[in-house]
Amino acid sequence: MNKLILLLLAGLLTLGAGAEEHRDLSLDNLLEAVKAGRVTDRQVDLDRLRQFEQAQSQRQQMLDDIIAEEQRLEALSAKMELAFEANDNRIGTLEARLRERMGSLKELFGVLQQVSSDTQAQFHGSLTELEFPDRTPYLVDFAGRMGEANRLPNLAEIERLWFELQREMVESGRIVTRRQAVVDAGGNEVEAAVTRIGLFNAIANGKYLRYIPETGRLVEFSRQPDSRYTSGPRELNSGETGVFPMAVDPVRGQLLAILTQAPNLRERIDQGGAIGYLIITLGCFGMLLAIYRLIVLFIESRGIKRQLNNIEQPADDNALGRILLAYPHKDNADIETLELKISESLLREVPRISRHLPLLKIIAAVAPLMGLLGTVTGMIITFQAITLFGAGDPRLMAGGISQALITTVLGLSVAIPILLMHNVVQGRARALTDILQHEAVAVVAGQAESRQVN
Repeated sequence: MNKLILLLLAGLLTLGAGAEEHRDLSLDNLLEAVKAGRVTDRQVDLDRLRQFEQAQSQRQQMLDDIIAEEQRLEALSAKMELAFEANDNRIGTLEARLRERMGSLKELFGVLQQVSSDTQAQFHGSLTELEFPDRTPYLVDFAGRMGEANRLPNLAEIERLWFELQREMVESGRIVTRRQAVVDAGGNEVEAAVTRIGLFNAIANGKYLRYIPETGRLVEFSRQPDSRYTSGPRELNSGETGVFPMAVDPVRGQLLAILTQAPNLRERIDQGGAIGYLIITLGCFGMLLAIYRLIVLFIESRGIKRQLNNIEQPADDNALGRILLAYPHKDNADIETLELKISESLLREVPRISRHLPLLKIIAAVAPLMGLLGTVTGMIITFQAITLFGAGDPRLMAGGISQALITTVLGLSVAIPILLMHNVVQGRARALTDILQHEAVAVVAGQAESRQVN
């Protein structure tokens, strides 16, 4: 009905708009037009209805297909569940039969798994890993198979584990040289002749190397140990043959790394600072002075011995001769005058023999005091660092205390030999002084005796 009204309005509008051109349009024509429109609309509605029915039929067919597929899958699921239950029962039966047949072998496989895991960890950091890189994948696979109940290893695989262990033991006693890539101290990778000493050390170009398992590289220590540890690698690098001293690191580079971090003698002396150098200078001066006095006393001792062998002809090149020449006209003098002249000459010679002995004693006493001064100064600096940075890092305190105690070590190292040299020089001077005193008294006694006889 609505459509009919719309058509009538459209017709009226059309008649109104085209009145000039269609003046002869009548109500009959309008009725015919309305009838034609109704027929067209009915045909359109029929077509749409036919399309809806066809679409409904297709959807019904799709629904039937889905229902059929669901029924098929449900039947397949039921079938698979039956097969799963059957297989599960069969697996349980087979596992029970496997456990029954394995018996004590299960414990053996557990041991093999543990051994293979330990071996893998041992080989990971071994120096032989560069020569036998194919054993690591085997050990990983072998350890994995030992942990599974459905994948048992064969006899050949178990024998290979024994072979790898045996080969590692054999390699621990061999010295092998082969060309390998080495990362030097500057970070450059170069090819060098690397000598592997068992499982303990690797050296190249007379220097120790360290194996890095994470990168699989041989890296030269940025700093080598002291010369007493590197003499063997240097001799081996120079092509010499024979028996060489060699540092053996049983923990594969860790001890050598600690040795490279330890300061050498020059660095320890530098830790003492200005006070340490003053102590060393004082010690060198004291040693030179003690050696000089020993040389002087040795020359004086030879002159005195020579004079003792020729006591009647005194010479002025030794202390005893100068004492005997102190009173040349002793035959015409009385005993008191002779004794005074001899005593005067003796008192003049004794200080020359005992010269610089108090200075040596002072050096031996001052050196440890200077060392104690350096220690106190270093401890003050250490406590200041602890105040600023805290005591959370023990290495900070240990390093500061070690540096502070260096001066004490230097002071004792100077005082002990200087004190020994002082005692040696003092003993030598005392022996010569006793000889001079004995001979002086002998001269006076001889002169007195001769006077009594006359």
